[in-house]
Amino acid sequence: MWTHRSWQGRLLAHPLAPQERLRHYAGWCDAVEGNTTFYATPARETVASWARQTDPDFRFVLKLPKVITHDRRLTDVDDPLRAFLAAIEPLGPRAHALWIQLPGSFSPSDVPTLSRFLGRLPRSHRYAVEVRHPAFFDDPRAARLLEEALTAAAAEWVPFDTTAFFASPPTSDAEREAWTRKPRVPLRSLALTDRPIVRYLGRDDTTRTVEGWQRWVDVTATWLREGRSPTMFVHTPDNADAPVLARRFHDEVRARVPRLDALPEPIPVEPLTLF
Repeated sequence: MWTHRSWQGRLLAHPLAPQERLRHYAGWCDAVEGNTTFYATPARETVASWARQTDPDFRFVLKLPKVITHDRRLTDVDDPLRAFLAAIEPLGPRAHALWIQLPGSFSPSDVPTLSRFLGRLPRSHRYAVEVRHPAFFDDPRAARLLEEALTAAAAEWVPFDTTAFFASPPTSDAEREAWTRKPRVPLRSLALTDRPIVRYLGRDDTTRTVEGWQRWVDVTATWLREGRSPTMFVHTPDNADAPVLARRFHDEVRARVPRLDALPEPIPVEPLTLF
């Protein structure tokens, strides 16, 4: 997401041509979730435009299309997978990880299917898996089964931390909508690889969002000291200030780990003048 309506004219210049929008977002953050690829494989020319707008070290975490993960549940997917991999090829090193988000009905009994799927994927990409079935969080045997499958493929387990969000009832329309759609799963903060990926959902109240991510500041700083290279995505129900919050999270981690590179300077919303 890099064209959120509430950012336009406030965090990002407006209007912007489509071929400039990602470049302006990349002035705020150096990674993005590619959620739109879940709904359709983008045209290769569109992906080439994404590459032109970002530096080689910018990170895309791209969600595999739902026809692969949800409709066909990782079975008989050679053609759509081949089309997707060909489409994202222009990103080169920017394709930090391919994100395999599985439906809530994908249970421990389906792990062998996941293992076979991961085993057939090209080693030219890294992979990260998000599961939502409660058993993976409540049953240690199920968690261990999934961890073994992921470790064998050098794939990461992506936690989606909604614990701060569900700590108390919603207070806004955006929170009420998210309340019915977001998964309620226990907190998980164990990294399987040197490139952990975390998705965090706070509240529309900034104070509560910041309070809820403090554990992740500690975990992220520890990962960095261990030599890992984590990617953290910060969400709120309305996402109105998500880029600002992401930079604040980065600043808090950098205060613990000063060697962490600073984020880029955002492109001014209004042209700079002499007066």
